Amino acid sequence: MPERETASRAEIAQRVVYWRKRRGFTRQLFADRMGRSVSWVDMIQRGDRQLDRLSVLEQIAEVLEISVYTLIDREEAERTAACVGDAEVQAIREALGRYPSLAARSGRPVSVAAVQRQAAYLDHAWLASRFAVVAQYLPKLLDDAQAAVQTAPDAERVDAYRVLVTAYRLASSMLLKFEARDIAWLAADRAMHTALVADDTWSLARATRSVARAMTSSQQGPEAIAALLNMADRMRSEVAGNESHLLSLYGMLYLAASITAAEQEDAALARDMHVEAEAEAEAEAAADRMVPHYETHYTDFGTTNVLIHRVAALVRLYEAGHALEFAATIGPAAIMALSPERRANYLLDLTEAHSRTGDYRQAARHLLQAEQVAAEEVRCRPLAHGLLRSLLDNTSGESVRLVRDMATRAGVTA
Repeated sequence: MPERETASRAEIAQRVVYWRKRRGFTRQLFADRMGRSVSWVDMIQRGDRQLDRLSVLEQIAEVLEISVYTLIDREEAERTAACVGDAEVQAIREALGRYPSLAARSGRPVSVAAVQRQAAYLDHAWLASRFAVVAQYLPKLLDDAQAAVQTAPDAERVDAYRVLVTAYRLASSMLLKFEARDIAWLAADRAMHTALVADDTWSLARATRSVARAMTSSQQGPEAIAALLNMADRMRSEVAGNESHLLSLYGMLYLAASITAAEQEDAALARDMHVEAEAEAEAEAAADRMVPHYETHYTDFGTTNVLIHRVAALVRLYEAGHALEFAATIGPAAIMALSPERRANYLLDLTEAHSRTGDYRQAARHLLQAEQVAAEEVRCRPLAHGLLRSLLDNTSGESVRLVRDMATRAGVTA
């Protein structure tokens, strides 16, 4: 057996059960794919001696679409379980490729309330940076939400469309975070199409943000900014009469426009939008109207989110020193009120800012804080892996061990 083997048969058996369930395999389906009987699967899941044989482990790993080291090595097992893998991305791709409305017969009725609960669960998992959880259950939500739209009574049709928009948005955001940009574009476009069919402002505002992100990832920044500002103009008259429902989405459109401008490295445009002109003023005004000054669900929008977006924009404009100066004015308590996903991304921005100013020691500390807040953001995301590689190349002194330990947990080498 390989030298990395450290797990007992009982531990390996537990991992077989975990990955079988994560892949959505019943015992029968797993047995069929292994070319074995259900009784054989039961023996394996109890820790049968066959788990000492590398050939058996390799076959199990192949069927479960994981590395054999995920079964036998503790560090690899923990890291792989926490992260979104190729199999999950492929499952989302396949879900986006299904068109149940084309079927001659409508599918099983799906309760709108049931898919709303699924979507709320995955929304909260996203805000907690539990991306493996989102990826595991998102394909089912995509299927169920499409079915709900087909079968919902008229009184619940808008609610069904909103869940479907949410599912497509989660798919797009997830895929962008893990740099599967082509499929992310597809999911975002589906969200927009669904929102347009529903003709629902809430859905359109959320879908527009997804489309803008996808555009930005495809180097279409000006188009993304235009879409965001056009949507903000479209919904402005509705916001005053429905602030509790629409204000946070309205504010986030302006924040997204300003950060998109900064990501284009167009200093004149970004500075105009982010500091002096309408987007900054509109976002701040919307945040000032928020009670109790931030919204915890859907957007995390509020005064603090406006401030950390300013930090992010300055980092993207290569004004790292100014970004750190401004960050120092934001109170720690305000940051702590944000979701783990927002806090971790703010800390990643500070990591990059300190790296650009040559303070690699402080950069390493912020990256460690990000890992402590939301481990998957650092251990699983390509963006964080790039920061880790940079720190591995540049860190010296007492920070070396800290960075190496983080890199080991993330499976990153220099």
